[in-house]
Amino acid sequence: MKETETLEIGKVNTNENGYSAENIQVLEGLEAVRKRPAMYIGDIGVRGLHHLVYEVVDNSIDEALGGYCKNIEVTINTDGSVTTSDDGRGIPVDFHEKEQKSALEVVLTVLHAGGKFNKDTYKVSGGLHGVGVSCVNALASHLKAEIHRDGKEYVQEYSIGKPLYPVKEVGPSSKTGTIITFVPDKDIFTTVDFNYEILASRLRELAFLNKGVKLIITDLRELDENGQPLSETFFSSEGLREFVRYLDQNREILTEEVIYLDTEKNGIPVELALQYNTSYNENVHTYVNNINTIEGGTHLAGFRRGLTRTLKSYAEKSGMLDKLKFDISGDDFREGLTAVISCKVAEPQFEGQTKTKLGNSDVMGAVDQAVSENLSNFLEEHPKDAKIIVNKVILAATARHAARKARELVQRKGALTGGGLPGKLADCSNRNPEVCEIYLVEGDSAGGTAKQGRDRSFQAIMPLRGKILNVEKAMMHKIYENEEIKNIFTALGVHIGTEEDSKALNMEKLRYHKVIIMTDADVDGSHISTLIMTFFFRYMKELIEKGYLYIATPPLYLIKKGKQEQYCWTEEERIRITEELGKGKESSVHIQRYKGLGEMNAEQLWDTTMNPEFRTLRQITIDSAAEADRIFSMLMGDDVPLRREFIEKHAKYAKIDI
Repeated sequence: MKETETLEIGKVNTNENGYSAENIQVLEGLEAVRKRPAMYIGDIGVRGLHHLVYEVVDNSIDEALGGYCKNIEVTINTDGSVTTSDDGRGIPVDFHEKEQKSALEVVLTVLHAGGKFNKDTYKVSGGLHGVGVSCVNALASHLKAEIHRDGKEYVQEYSIGKPLYPVKEVGPSSKTGTIITFVPDKDIFTTVDFNYEILASRLRELAFLNKGVKLIITDLRELDENGQPLSETFFSSEGLREFVRYLDQNREILTEEVIYLDTEKNGIPVELALQYNTSYNENVHTYVNNINTIEGGTHLAGFRRGLTRTLKSYAEKSGMLDKLKFDISGDDFREGLTAVISCKVAEPQFEGQTKTKLGNSDVMGAVDQAVSENLSNFLEEHPKDAKIIVNKVILAATARHAARKARELVQRKGALTGGGLPGKLADCSNRNPEVCEIYLVEGDSAGGTAKQGRDRSFQAIMPLRGKILNVEKAMMHKIYENEEIKNIFTALGVHIGTEEDSKALNMEKLRYHKVIIMTDADVDGSHISTLIMTFFFRYMKELIEKGYLYIATPPLYLIKKGKQEQYCWTEEERIRITEELGKGKESSVHIQRYKGLGEMNAEQLWDTTMNPEFRTLRQITIDSAAEADRIFSMLMGDDVPLRREFIEKHAKYAKIDI
């Protein structure tokens, strides 16, 4: 693909609302998008499919950031298409001199073309690379754009990125805005089935990040208990304050008031909300122009620096640290902290593994200064809350001191050298982490079967005894003292903790690039799987972010008739296969229900669950770190009513063993 080239448009814009064809700058064409879609949207699976909707919604959010849009709607239609509409200014439709076509067609058919490259049009923009709706158009079998502006309605349709006809004026209009309806191309994506919950989670997040903007999602494919299409409306008048309360709804909070700031430093708008709770985890979520910067960056560094310095200064002045016999570390100030940081940056520079780490150096100072000033004022004005927070910090420091000894014991057992591996570990002979995989197996019995059935060259087996510790409710030193967790750390070969950050993860000596959770297909197995996932999310999140964590999917049934036999992984498969083999007579076939891995012999386990040629592995990904944080704290925390409500809401997805 050729390098990006900027083509400047030299005319002065005279349009009254500052948004016309002259604001559209062109960088390059669409030729590579269909050849390498993953380069533009991440992948061609579930995540990439939903990213298409995010790209269209981001355009509407950009209008909201500019103050031109208040309402955004996303509708999943019965035919599988998605419609996104807003009440913004509407994409310009006038003639684009440079491209010799309508500005609408330029935006929809030319990669890196849009108003977000012109600073006079959008001061800040959520689009990372400006691929936006043109990328969606290229990967859609059909797309229809309806534009309302200047008292008229315009329409244009496309097929795999090519216009079917020029922009048409179809009549008068009393409103303004853009309506985009698209059908994802089934020849590109592995699935074209949109998930309501995934889209709803993103719209909820956007509502918190953009207070005053109403976002509505409707699923015409599914009806609620009243016979109406499934629908939710997200609106936040308090923004990040409400976001933090939402994230902490499953936790016991320490201070009633959410510490909040909304200011501008060095020309950079900074909005931030934080609150302390009784948990032992740090839950800080950062955003730049509505993009979730999961790898952090300069804004996170500025926040941590400002928080640590300000709290430490207050604690020292108050004399509360006088009796402490060891130093307080930076992460002691962040234990039990939930915070959301949102910055608006005119020209964000992203770096890191997934291009979601902010690199702008000036943002660090802006956030540091904003936090220092506002937090200092809060502590002085709320001495009771300040004392509670400092006491929490002291408790965290004391626990960290105890945890260090436990952690050092784990490291001494050989996590750094690869020696001293757990006795239960049946390691593989290959030493290349890129091809090696380890199965974390429920129970010694299933572990023994897996050891017999595996391919010893690249598959390692680590049996786990029963349910591992629930890390959501345990202090750090208790976690490092737990035998099963110590064995996982040691087997993987990772290094945990530094002087600055007791949870810092060093994966330089990680011994496997596939970590596979393999449990029974019953309620206990699901619970054990969730406990293990919670542990990885809280203590090895980077391993998930790199795509190294998976869940094995053993079959639920074996259907036999004579010498014919077939495995089934779902209830729907069981019904279909039973019908086919039994010729409509279920009584003529034998159905074996596998409730445990131990019910299969080594050969069966290899054939169905461990053989790379035939197995199905479910990769664990994090679409929204904030939502994942909330769900794990709700599932594994102490709030029973919220957990019951969640289970009842999602009961339709559950299978009950009798």
